[in-house]
Amino acid sequence: MALLDRHVGFLDALRGAGLAVSLAEGLDAARALTVLDLVDREAMRAAYAATLVKRPTHRATFDTLFDLWFPAAVGDGAGGPPAERPDPPRPNLREPDPVADGMRARLFDLLLDGDEAGLRQLVRDAVATYGRSPASAPRQTWSAYAVGAALDPRTLMAGLLRAVLAGQDRGGLAERTARRTLEDRIAALQDMITAEVRRRLAEDTSAERVAKVAVRPPLEQLDILRATRKDLAELRRAVHPLARRLATRLAVKHKAGRRGRLDFRRTVRASLSTGGVPVRTFHRPRRPHKPELVVLCDVSDSVSSFAHFTLLLAYALREQFSKVRVFAFVDNLDEVTAHFAPGVDVGDAMRDLTSKADVVWVTGRTNYGRAFELFADRYPEVIGPKTALLILGDARSNYGPLALPALAKMADAARRAHWLNPEPHRDWDTGDSAASTYDRVVPMVECRNLAQLAAFIEDLA
Repeated sequence: MALLDRHVGFLDALRGAGLAVSLAEGLDAARALTVLDLVDREAMRAAYAATLVKRPTHRATFDTLFDLWFPAAVGDGAGGPPAERPDPPRPNLREPDPVADGMRARLFDLLLDGDEAGLRQLVRDAVATYGRSPASAPRQTWSAYAVGAALDPRTLMAGLLRAVLAGQDRGGLAERTARRTLEDRIAALQDMITAEVRRRLAEDTSAERVAKVAVRPPLEQLDILRATRKDLAELRRAVHPLARRLATRLAVKHKAGRRGRLDFRRTVRASLSTGGVPVRTFHRPRRPHKPELVVLCDVSDSVSSFAHFTLLLAYALREQFSKVRVFAFVDNLDEVTAHFAPGVDVGDAMRDLTSKADVVWVTGRTNYGRAFELFADRYPEVIGPKTALLILGDARSNYGPLALPALAKMADAARRAHWLNPEPHRDWDTGDSAASTYDRVVPMVECRNLAQLAAFIEDLA
């Protein structure tokens, strides 16, 4: 593939992965390549990153795609012949494997020394030897699992710790530091194995095909319904600035002008110098208003990741509002505000909420109608003219009653009401979804990721 074709394909892949790359930025990257030594791969990486990457959260996606379109090696790689692969594979997994034992001995020394270049060469040898499926397989492919099983780096941890500590007392700071360092090196080794397997797959198929399954979208475009535990930890850090912006947008509408109420005493006192004519008026400084917020959150299994995210949002919002009250429901409703007291770790709050909140009544299937009626009956005084109401859920009530009058009463009592739905708009009104029906009472918007949440916040009047 010519360099120009690789360049164009790389830019297309970045756009497909959710990175905003303009035509002008692509041209800037191409101009940068004209003044670089193209043999220096890391210089190329730096030039592309400087011209195309705008956010730190996009860097991992960029690096993965760069390695696919501009690989560090071809075939088995350079730096020495690969080890011979055992042929045929041993049926008895307990039978000694001298090739794997030799690689593990090399791996022990490389992990002990932190030799990154040596680890990369070892990974190439291991993938060439153990990564490919047998020739008799109907469809040949590459497997990171098979390589990891052959090297099995975790079993080396005890010996590595003994070598690093060299007689020092166990259980102290030295051991914790050494363990953390070695775990980081093993994690980096596993990333190298994954990257090498991707490279070999791209050689056998195409970089475009591998990119579609290997590259995850950026954090702000990650579908919250498919978020993993690690993703939610990253979302926790990203949601706080959005919470501040949301609090500002949900505040009481701006009054005319920027000045506060008239300061009558100062104005009259100043008018004495102009014969009692108030030529100049004085105003009291405006006090920033912190509105009240009520959050109703569906925490059923169908939206569990989204529920986790919205409770993270509620946790971040508690510092931006004068009063925040959070209610969770499945087919029963319970207030969970106490689980998000100041100083409580949000992860502990989530676990505590799961075990103690009374959100399941009989069936454990989502029942929006019952939740709205229970809220209107138990907490009629919670929503007032200073309250912003935020409902979070997929509007799927399992064909149960919708309780539209109760929801309308809640929305009318609030200063403003909004509904965030984690499902794609195309899925609204399919099956048991009552999205459009509820939308006529409370404005509903699709909110599947941070980018859509940010757009919702920006669109608030």
